Amino acid sequence: QVQFVESGGGLVQPGGSLRLSCVVSGTILDTFTMAWYRQAPGKERELVASITNRGLPTYRNSVKGRFTISRPVKGTVFLQMNRVNTEDTAIYYCNRYPLGGWNWGQGTQVTVSS
Repeated sequence: QVQFVESGGGLVQPGGSLRLSCVVSGTILDTFTMAWYRQAPGKERELVASITNRGLPTYRNSVKGRFTISRPVKGTVFLQMNRVNTEDTAIYYCNRYPLGGWNWGQGTQVTVSS
């Protein structure tokens, strides 16, 4: 049973930075691509960024140049968020990509507001 524990969210002003962390426990394979997703109020969950087992990242256009995904050690995935804006307000989750039936964690709330 794979479990995700996300942390690092909070209230941040526009233009500020946050670093999200995801700890993955359970039986996992290093071959999986891992990703960060987010869900804003009233919107569907969307893919923010993914990173292959070899460290190759992919980003949605709206976060390119501002966010950086990394997976420095097995079982952890980070999302460095810089120059955030109000459109980044959402609950952020990590999971594999593409989704494969693993349960979602609680997520971590990111609120961008002045």
